[in-house]
Amino acid sequence: MNPRGAPTTVCGPVRILFLSQRVPYPPNRGDKITTWRLVERMKRRHEVHCVAFAHDDADVKAAEELTKLGAPTTAIRIDLKRTKLTSLPLLLTGKPLTLGAYGSSELQRVVDELAPSCQVGYAYSSSMGAFLEPHAQLNRVMHFAELDSDKWRQYAERTKWPMSWVYSREHRTLLDFERRIAAAFDENVLCTPLEQQIFQREIPGPHSLVLRNGVDLAHYQPSPERAEPGHLVFVGVMDYLPNIDGCVWFVNEILPKLRQKHPETRFTIIGSRPTDEVKALANSPGVTVTGFVDDPREFLARGAISVAPLRIARGIQNKVLEALAMGLPVVGTTSATQGVEGEAGRDFLLANTVDEQVRAISDLLADPERARALGRRGREFVEQNYDWEVVFNPLDDLLARFERG
Repeated sequence: MNPRGAPTTVCGPVRILFLSQRVPYPPNRGDKITTWRLVERMKRRHEVHCVAFAHDDADVKAAEELTKLGAPTTAIRIDLKRTKLTSLPLLLTGKPLTLGAYGSSELQRVVDELAPSCQVGYAYSSSMGAFLEPHAQLNRVMHFAELDSDKWRQYAERTKWPMSWVYSREHRTLLDFERRIAAAFDENVLCTPLEQQIFQREIPGPHSLVLRNGVDLAHYQPSPERAEPGHLVFVGVMDYLPNIDGCVWFVNEILPKLRQKHPETRFTIIGSRPTDEVKALANSPGVTVTGFVDDPREFLARGAISVAPLRIARGIQNKVLEALAMGLPVVGTTSATQGVEGEAGRDFLLANTVDEQVRAISDLLADPERARALGRRGREFVEQNYDWEVVFNPLDDLLARFERG
């Protein structure tokens, strides 16, 4: 392996062992969008073998499809509800619950069998990095989708005891693990400059680089003529706590005030696996919960405004990029938009409090031309900054370090 940052003589492709918490296909949710794009980019020049957890039968089928696409994939079934329960004894130790929930002797066995024939181990999310720990002979890359320890800190701040204690403990123990992994691996990848700043503050010393997410500009095309007046939309996996928290807050606190000013306002929550708490939101006036849909673009196209009322989030939100790409005006919180690196007021509207949300959305509803203009600027912004073909250029440079004949 060449020293970090040293000029590289390209000698040939490498064999990459790629690990992810979910089978990286199809690209129908945030993490799968990114992991699929990573695998697709890698396999243009290199050989990629994926090892991932299969959370259901669809993941097993997806692994077969990914193999046919040229990225052999080994899927290990996981029952996350069961493994979360069986990890509880770890509370009596100094080990993070995350490593128990995503621990698997079967997956470790597969990694151990494949690693000797690979040159690079690429782990997407810190829990998958644990499986590469025994393999120091590999060039190892730790791709922090987000700094998970910081996510648990945010959870702790927004929940009551005893869960606040559990989340706080997870923050501490996982940060210790992340520090160990970051120091041992050859490179650490973050998805935004903000995440990199947090990484450098919490884990000073190890090298890191930023590899932004992108958006498929051909797939997400504006269709402003289809927008329905007063229609607000949100897209996201609806068993994910930040999405649940944001939608519950929006429906309970913001939407009623909006409907007082604009009675025609309605809100559609689009996303798979809605929890009972999310499903109950459909009992509120003007609210629809779709559950899984084949193509979220059909709902986005009918939206007048995309809202991103996330109070617990960091990293880059694909839902924001996709809405911007479709030319929708976006109203989001700092948590939802800070990873996008756009300019509030030009590319989207920033609104953190209930009153700010009501004011921003109400103003757009009252002035459709202003809303359309904001949407056009948002599309221009992602065209200039988030084309997948451009944002992943640093990945090519990273892998070039490890090329050898």
